[in-house]
Amino acid sequence: MPLTNSSAKTIAHVLTEALPYINRFAGKTFVIKYGGNAMVDDSLKKSFARDVVLMKRVGMNPIVVHGGGPQIADLLKRLGKETKFIQGMRVTDTETMDVVQMVLGGLVNKEIVTSINCQSGRAVGLTGKDAQLIHARKLTFSQDNPEMKSSEIIDIGHVGEVSSIDTAVIDLLIKGDFIPVIAPIGVGDDGQSYNINADLVAGKLAEVLQAEKLMLLTNTKGVLSQQGELLTGLKAPLVQSLIQDGTIQGGMLPKIHCALDAVQSGVQTAHIIDGRVEHAVLLEIFTNEGVGTLIKR
Repeated sequence: MPLTNSSAKTIAHVLTEALPYINRFAGKTFVIKYGGNAMVDDSLKKSFARDVVLMKRVGMNPIVVHGGGPQIADLLKRLGKETKFIQGMRVTDTETMDVVQMVLGGLVNKEIVTSINCQSGRAVGLTGKDAQLIHARKLTFSQDNPEMKSSEIIDIGHVGEVSSIDTAVIDLLIKGDFIPVIAPIGVGDDGQSYNINADLVAGKLAEVLQAEKLMLLTNTKGVLSQQGELLTGLKAPLVQSLIQDGTIQGGMLPKIHCALDAVQSGVQTAHIIDGRVEHAVLLEIFTNEGVGTLIKR
């Protein structure tokens, strides 16, 4: 069916609106944290893969860091393994860590790689253990113990945080015109494997690479005002005031802190975008309006 004049004008407008952004961002690095609904809905998975391939085709360097919490929980349940959380973090014993590596480094990572390659991309899957990409250390935290009248150190097993990142393998892949897809598993000096929050890995990787953008896909529109309106174009002082007055709270806080750390460490902008929208990544990069919250220095 031929295009109507109205639809033709709309398509032409979208394409011409994208041109300045394509010129501006050619050769720039984008670190994208991929998770939430975008990883489980078939149409969203396909649209994400197409977005990443198109970015590469027009000269950008996308790097994908993915999560996989729901998939890990599903396999643990099928294995009859009880999952325990402390302060929102999964207690990860040795057996659970084996499952985490199977799911993140195997099942989920290779599914994303395949999805991108099926859209004519050239994706390569990695974990942070490959080429010593992510050096990790054990994450510890404390909580108050009324009986002891003091704080006690809580051991949650093989949960880690990033101590350093060696980007040598990423640099090689980018030069070879590949799209790196990274599972957030690091390795400690003792050779132990650690499960690391994917947002934190994406943020640290963006900082080390001095990326143009850090993009965090979520299951929400972005940062909302107390009236429920989407907020964007935020600078650090305003973000801090939104945290203090309770506008930003709950599950959005870790993502906001991750975004702030990134832009304050040299990343040009950070974006918290709605992964439930088809082609959310392209819409955020190539349109004036975008589909999420932009945070800048």
